[in-house]
Amino acid sequence: MSENHVVARTEQPAELVRQVPVTAPAVDILENESEILLHADLPGVRKDDIAIHVDNGTMTLSGTRRVQTTGAASWRELGDVEFRRTFAVPQSIDVDKVHAELKDGVLRLHLPKSESAKPRQIEIAAG
Repeated sequence: MSENHVVARTEQPAELVRQVPVTAPAVDILENESEILLHADLPGVRKDDIAIHVDNGTMTLSGTRRVQTTGAASWRELGDVEFRRTFAVPQSIDVDKVHAELKDGVLRLHLPKSESAKPRQIEIAAG
């Protein structure tokens, strides 16, 4: 006679089973004399769910979109997603003055250049 015994049974919570896909957001990078301006497309991401880190010449941008659903899904193309992208940034960026704003799903990140990196006109003295 054989008996079946359950040696160990582990159950994972539903949030751990479902993994959030990671994707790179679409980005435009513009540069002028005073700053580098980065526009990142982050549809549906709330301001509180965005993180921007600048460290040692590297900037990491990440944000998570959580879609609240009710009822049974019969078709689903829009779901939770994590946007993540890493950039090399020049040492000439004034990190203390970096600022960002989020409007209509687009993050606008202003990376001001330090005074020493800005172009300047050299005046020639008459002798």
